[in-house]
Amino acid sequence: MVDRQERNASLRRTTKETDISLQLRLDGTGQATVRTGVGFMDHMLTLFAVHGLFDLEISASGDLEVDDHHTVEDLGICLGMAFAQALGDKGGICRYGHAYVPMDETLVRVCVDCSNRPFLYYGVSVSEPKIGTFDTPLAKEFLRAYALHAGLTLHVDLLHGENGHHILEAVFKALARAMAAAVTFHAKVPGQLSSKGVL
Repeated sequence: MVDRQERNASLRRTTKETDISLQLRLDGTGQATVRTGVGFMDHMLTLFAVHGLFDLEISASGDLEVDDHHTVEDLGICLGMAFAQALGDKGGICRYGHAYVPMDETLVRVCVDCSNRPFLYYGVSVSEPKIGTFDTPLAKEFLRAYALHAGLTLHVDLLHGENGHHILEAVFKALARAMAAAVTFHAKVPGQLSSKGVL
């Protein structure tokens, strides 16, 4: 079973394209220090930490002279690996979480299962190809990498919305809230919450 006192993760992942250091505390207070070289992702990951009440420190450098793709995808890989590390065998947690988050005209729903069966459904359409310098399709690449490496079944739906910034901000806030619910300990769950006895 996961140690209910300390659910932390620390990792560094270095490739020929990126160098990422990350520290995560699941049972935190929403403290975030994020420097990735991709301003929009700094914003998204900061609000993810704040609204999930996760403590998160990330330092990243990447081949931004090419584009943001490698950095954003590898951030998803590292955050997923950190959640998997911090959760251990996922014993004692609620396992499922969902959240509806509005932002002005936008409403997003995120549902998650800490299932060890990675899958992403991404029902989000953003009309703007870029927000500032950020390529909006990269949000899906981040989430796919995150779900794969955290072992999540993840469904993300835009129920309605127009402004691209509002849409993606609501996605990350809803993800944070859903994850916070899923990783919360349940008093009646001593081990893994599964009728099979194992995830």
